[in-house]
Amino acid sequence: MPQVTMTVNGRQVMREVEGRTLLVQFLREGLGLTGTHVGCDTSQCGACVVHVDGKAVKSCTMLAAEADGAEVTTIEGVTPADGGMNPVQKAFQDHHGLQCGFCTPGMVMTATALLAENPRPSPQEIRDALEGNICRCTGYHNIVKAILAASGQDVSALAAE
Repeated sequence: MPQVTMTVNGRQVMREVEGRTLLVQFLREGLGLTGTHVGCDTSQCGACVVHVDGKAVKSCTMLAAEADGAEVTTIEGVTPADGGMNPVQKAFQDHHGLQCGFCTPGMVMTATALLAENPRPSPQEIRDALEGNICRCTGYHNIVKAILAASGQDVSALAAE
C-alpha cells in the first residue's frame, strides 16, 4: 500500500492508504477527525469541505494520495486551542447561521477560505462562494449575514429572517 505524509491541522501524519481512499475517509476514519462530514458522496453538498494548501476543497472528491505532502486543515484545525470559536464560527452562532449543524463545518471552511481571499465580500460574492454548499435547514440569509459579520461588516441593514 502506498504511504502518504501530510500536515493535518499543524501536525505531520504518515499512514499507509489504499489507492482508492478518499481524503474524507482518511481524515474521519484514519485520523478520527469527524468534524468533516460526508453528506452526499457525490460532491454536491459541501459538508466535506477542508482546506488543502489554503484552498477550499471537497474532500469527498480527492484521494488521500493526492494530498501527499500537502497542508490540510479541517474544522478542528480552525477552532482555537482554548476550545472557543474562531470569528466565523462565532458569527454563525450569533447570527443564527445554523440549525441542525450538519452542513456547518463545510460552510465555515468555505467561508474561512473566502475571507482569506476576500476580507470584505459583498453578499453576492458570499452567495457565489457558497454555491457548492447545501443547507437544508436554514436557508442562506443568516449564513450570508454571519459571514458578513465575520468580515467585520455592518449587518444591521439586512432584514432578519
